[in-house]
Amino acid sequence: MEEILETQRKIEERELKDEKEIKESKKKKSFTICGITIWRLMAYFIIYSIAGFIIETIFGAVTKGVIESRKSFLYGPFCAIYGVGAVVMIIGLQHFKKNNYTLFLGGFIIGSVVEYIVSWVGEMIFHVMWWDYSTMPFNINGRICVAFSFFWGVLAIYLMSHINPKVDKLIDKMLGKFKAKPLKILALIGVILMFIDWVITGFALKMFYVRLADNYNLELKAAEEYIMDVRELYQNEDISNFVYRYFSDEKMLKTFPNLKLMSKDGEIIYVSDVLKDIQPYYVRIFTPVIPKKLTKGE
Repeated sequence: MEEILETQRKIEERELKDEKEIKESKKKKSFTICGITIWRLMAYFIIYSIAGFIIETIFGAVTKGVIESRKSFLYGPFCAIYGVGAVVMIIGLQHFKKNNYTLFLGGFIIGSVVEYIVSWVGEMIFHVMWWDYSTMPFNINGRICVAFSFFWGVLAIYLMSHINPKVDKLIDKMLGKFKAKPLKILALIGVILMFIDWVITGFALKMFYVRLADNYNLELKAAEEYIMDVRELYQNEDISNFVYRYFSDEKMLKTFPNLKLMSKDGEIIYVSDVLKDIQPYYVRIFTPVIPKKLTKGE
């Protein structure tokens, strides 16, 4: 009897060893970046983009008293800077995980670089400003500032020590309940759909940009060749009708209520101030109390 049990135990140990070797072999075959598989990075991007949209929506409701769109794209509930920032930080901070001080420094630097690049892309490609820190102290071209860079540093500590481990547990839990292949396909489809949404958004913003310039006589900072190309598109009746129907002023302002443009002389123009007849938010919860400025002598 003891011999049979011993034999069974050895068989089970061998099976466990073989299973472990198979898993390690599969892991080695998978292409990774800093030990993280591509499909898991795609899952991070989607999860953190959605989380960013939720966070931004709550932030807008608390600070401005309105439920408004805080997303990056026209259709999906995504705030892509959170997704991009999280993925870049998770990859980049692998070498900063010694302690909270190195995590803070890594987050401060990486977060600032990502924020600057995203802001620059928005201005150079889409000719719009997602945010402007020019009134805040210690800013660089209004794209980044010390206060928000400090926030990125603190976020890096919580991201790597608290938030991302929970996200990893969620992903692993899903892998335990469902087959890996369908989940990987879903992650890939999600990223592809976000890319398509980004392309559509880019086209819509360009058309919107030139339409504002022409309809409201705005002298905006942009290359003349770019403006002429878009104006030619408007001359096509089918394209023009499509744009006015699906990318109307109301649609664009309600999707991007905090959108800013820059004039040729460097002045910042808020789109909501140009389209005054359109309500930029969906629902008002409360009206924030703005303290009156103290007059001289008070």
